[in-house]
Amino acid sequence: MNKLEFFFDCSSPWTYLGFETLQRLHEEHPDLDLHYKPILVGGVFNQVNQSVYENRANPVPSKQGYYGKDLNDWAQYVGIEIGQPNVFPVNSVKAMRGAFVAMEQDCLIAYSRLVFKTYWTDLKDISQTLILSQIVEAVGMDVTMFLEKINDQTYKDRLKQNTDEVIRRGGFGSPTMFLNDTDMYFGNDRFPLISAKLANCSR
Repeated sequence: MNKLEFFFDCSSPWTYLGFETLQRLHEEHPDLDLHYKPILVGGVFNQVNQSVYENRANPVPSKQGYYGKDLNDWAQYVGIEIGQPNVFPVNSVKAMRGAFVAMEQDCLIAYSRLVFKTYWTDLKDISQTLILSQIVEAVGMDVTMFLEKINDQTYKDRLKQNTDEVIRRGGFGSPTMFLNDTDMYFGNDRFPLISAKLANCSR
C-alpha cells in the first residue's frame, strides 16, 4: 500500500487547489494510505522561507499580474472559486488546530473544505471565533467542545510538531506532500507527477 502525507494550511489558495485535487486522486487510488497533517505555514516561512515576505513587500509587477491569471486558471480547472480576501495573510492558527479536532470527530474533509471555502470563496475572516464557530456547527461538531480543545496545549503542541516536522524533512511551504515517506512534492501542480508515480508503483 502506498502512503501519502499531505502537509497543509488553509490560509494558502494553492493549498485549496491541492486539497480538492487530492480528493480526486484518492478516488482514483482508493487504497492510498492518506495522512492529513495540519501545519502553520507562517511558522515554516519564518524559519526557512523568508523570501516569501520579501516578494510580498516588493512584487515584480509583471509576475504579480500573471500570478492572478495563473491562480484563476487553476481555480477554473479544479472547479472552485478563489477570490481576494480583505484579510490577507490571515491568522489560521485556530482553524488549523481545529483540524485535529475535526480528525477526532471524523469530519476533517468536510471541515477543511468549508474552512477553505469560507475564506477563499466567501471571503470571510477565518481567524474570527464567530466565523469559525459557524463552520464548526455546519459540519456537526459541538462548538463549546471545539473552542475548548483548540485552546488546549495538546493541540497547540500538535500543530507545532507537524510544522517542525515538515521543515525537518525539507519542506518550505504549503501544500507539501511525501509519497512513501521520502519522495517529496511541493505545490498543487505536482499531483500529476504523484499520480504517475502511483501508476508506476501499481504495475
